[in-house]
Amino acid sequence: MGRILFLIGTGGFLGSIARYLTASTLTKYFPAAFPYGTFVANSLGCLVIGIVYGLSDRFNWFTPELRFFLATGFCGGYTTFSSFAFENIKLLQDGDYITFALYSSVSFIVGLTAAFIGLSITKI
Repeated sequence: MGRILFLIGTGGFLGSIARYLTASTLTKYFPAAFPYGTFVANSLGCLVIGIVYGLSDRFNWFTPELRFFLATGFCGGYTTFSSFAFENIKLLQDGDYITFALYSSVSFIVGLTAAFIGLSITKI
């Protein structure tokens, strides 16, 4: 159990750093009310988790430990649902209802689609 927790923690550490770099880079180049950094991190995280589980199921390429590291750890640290929730509340508090509706709906649709594509890629 200790090894699994270490792998998840290490993956989460790396995922959190990757999320910060993604968000700060996108915010620098695309400053806007729409939180592109969180949106991209969530979408890519959904794609990666779909690929990890798809490859694991299809080819048995990943050990359970590597799956914990990548899916639970890295993707868990990289995706940002708590940031997503906070940003949406902030948009509502600021009265930016159009950006709120766009960000919420597009994130939901793209996240599900990205996870589906990730799984589908592994079945080709």
